[in-house]
Amino acid sequence: MRSMTKKSTKAPAKKPAAAKAPKREAAKAEQPAPAVEESAGEAAGGRGGKVAKTQLVEQVAQQSGLTKKQAGQAVDAAMEAIVEAIRQGQSVGLPGLGTLSVKATAARTGVRPGTTERIQISAGKKVAFKVANTLKGALGGTGDAPASE
Repeated sequence: MRSMTKKSTKAPAKKPAAAKAPKREAAKAEQPAPAVEESAGEAAGGRGGKVAKTQLVEQVAQQSGLTKKQAGQAVDAAMEAIVEAIRQGQSVGLPGLGTLSVKATAARTGVRPGTTERIQISAGKKVAFKVANTLKGALGGTGDAPASE
């Protein structure tokens, strides 16, 4: 029974949050919520945001004529193939997008945050992504950056 009283003491803490919810709903009512297709288009159009897997599946389904289930399986298969190739140390070229590759990092000495203690960081691997020139051009990049040399 005591555990029930503890739960009931926590209930008043949730009431102010519930009081704030109508304000959020009122703010949402003033601004029309964009459709899923619009938000995916905005993210792809360079206005910021993130394209989620479900949005990617919807776009694949629309452009290919596949059902959403088939498009989802195709996206999953492509992602699994890319991840598996990277795990094996292979580079993956995606035409028009760029190249994912595995790069080795050297062992180095670092400093532990918050202290001056020196620590040894072991060698490892990281995934690197090099953007394709066609995508750089589409985004307005000139390619004159020192990193492209």
